[in-house]
Amino acid sequence: MKEKQKRRASDKIRFSIGAKLITIISVIVVMSLGSITALVSWLFHGDLRIAAEENNFEANRRSAMEAEVTLANVLSHSRIYVQTVTALEKGASQIGTTDTESALSQEAPLLQEAGLLQEATASFFEENAQIAAVFYTAFDGTEGSLVSSRFFTSQKIDPSLADSYRNMQSADMKRAAAGETVLLNAAPHFGISMLAMFFPWKNGAGGVVFSPGGLNDTFGFGVDQSYLLNEAGDVLVHPDFEQVRKGANMANNEFTRFARGNTSRNSQTVYTDNDGLRYFAAFTKLNVAGAMVITRIEYDKVFEGIAATTRRNIYLTGAVLCISVILIWFFSKTISVPLKTLARVARTIEGGTFDVELHPKGRDEIGVLTASFQKMCTALGIFGRFTNRDIAVKAMRGEIKPGGLPKHATIFFSDIRGFTEKSENFTKTFGDKASDRIVFWLNKYFTSMVECVEKTDGAVDKFIGDAVMAHWGTAYTSGSPEKDAFNCVKSALLMRAALYTMNRERRANDPGDPPIRIGCGINTGIVTAGQIGSDLRMEYTVIGDPVNLASRVEALTKPLGADILIAEDTWNMVRNQFITEEMPSVTVKGKAQPVRIFAVVNFKNLDKGPRTMAEVRKLLGIEAPDLAKVDVDADEKKYKIGEQGKQKQG
Repeated sequence: MKEKQKRRASDKIRFSIGAKLITIISVIVVMSLGSITALVSWLFHGDLRIAAEENNFEANRRSAMEAEVTLANVLSHSRIYVQTVTALEKGASQIGTTDTESALSQEAPLLQEAGLLQEATASFFEENAQIAAVFYTAFDGTEGSLVSSRFFTSQKIDPSLADSYRNMQSADMKRAAAGETVLLNAAPHFGISMLAMFFPWKNGAGGVVFSPGGLNDTFGFGVDQSYLLNEAGDVLVHPDFEQVRKGANMANNEFTRFARGNTSRNSQTVYTDNDGLRYFAAFTKLNVAGAMVITRIEYDKVFEGIAATTRRNIYLTGAVLCISVILIWFFSKTISVPLKTLARVARTIEGGTFDVELHPKGRDEIGVLTASFQKMCTALGIFGRFTNRDIAVKAMRGEIKPGGLPKHATIFFSDIRGFTEKSENFTKTFGDKASDRIVFWLNKYFTSMVECVEKTDGAVDKFIGDAVMAHWGTAYTSGSPEKDAFNCVKSALLMRAALYTMNRERRANDPGDPPIRIGCGINTGIVTAGQIGSDLRMEYTVIGDPVNLASRVEALTKPLGADILIAEDTWNMVRNQFITEEMPSVTVKGKAQPVRIFAVVNFKNLDKGPRTMAEVRKLLGIEAPDLAKVDVDADEKKYKIGEQGKQKQG
């Protein structure tokens, strides 16, 4: 604990270089740029607001004027046209739906001869190209609808939509007959931007469906957004046509309620919408059908103009930075000297000399960096003593203490079958290049085997020629000896699968890449784990009787015709997870009792793969052993086949 506290205290930066630089630069920049920014904001903010309000109000006034003129003209022309049509139809009993050029002629022969109605209709729709249809209903029951086929053809819309719309709006015709002018959004019915207006006239009520025409372009021009609402709050014209098409209603909008409740014909204020955006908004109430034009602009966009003045601040900031650079240049001398020392040490380390002594001065970043360099030199010295990187890192962190510790570990040994013969074949085939080819072949094999070990949280101890030694539960553990033993056996099965795949992918009879078969021996027990070696070279390894037994079990794989053998202690921990077959017990040198040996077949919960040792031997091409011919004196009398095993195999 004390060491950790001391380490934290030494790593603590009392006066950082960054803090010193930031303090110097901040004082200068804040005093100059900050004062200028505050002055500009104070001088121009009010002026920009006044200008924005005036521009927005003027845009609203122009939009309202254009909208009122458009609506008034449509209303006036439509009323005159209805009066003209009804006057020309005087005396006719009833006229149905009439097309622009021909429909009325079929129901009013007298008018066809005169041609006056046709001429009036053609002239009206020619002069009012934005009008799509006109409806009327007289008090005497006479009614009619006149449709501009030219308009509907140009818009690619079915003209019958006009009659269906009139039928839908019969209630609005009654309101018009009662003396009320009604303005509606007809876009949801026609699919394009369309308005409808129903109005009274001396003999009844009329209606007109028309396109707002230039209002769509005018209302969507510039940064100010204008939109037209009717008395009910329906959106009639809007820069975003989607609002019109879906028949949006803004009656509950905060500004709309404000405008409706205001007794003035026009006014302006600042409000915040439901999304939290602030707007300058102005309204003008029209004299037609209770309509209203609203124009607004985002509050924040108004003050984007202030950004233009920042160019002046940039020039001033440049001058301030020049002064700051001069100050920093002098101050950098306190950094450059120790950095040169560190650069010289770095070159020494690049040369391979790690034994360097550094003495940090001060507790700023340079001092911490110097201390880190010293730690790095120590770490590199540790790394140079280890072949296993993970173990070296743990040793550097202090997680592996010097000396030996008892560990309940599982030990693994593997060996390539017939390696001597394969080496001789390399020499015969490749001559002087045999060494490179053998190393390349072995490295490919070791790479695959090490991956299997590391996937199962094992530690590769060493490579002994073509043999691999690894252990589980030593430098790090999976949580329990049982889990470590399981992972070790699992790793051996992964090696079997990897070798099977590698051998299948090899070219047949390739002297530079012969197939590989291995034998694996596994044992579990209490071992001594620790750093063993000299001051110049050390390695983390395990020693003890369980290690020796694992090595001897591996040697038994060849005479017993198996690729994976586990001793009884390991079997007791994993027998519920793996399919195993007991091999003949073996009397091992130094053991009073015979050791039970088991061959690993497969995972128990795995549906595919071999289920017996006979299937394993067939899969891997291993011949079934003839125990009667086994030389029990081989391998320096380290094992002999028990009589019970011979009887079982016989």
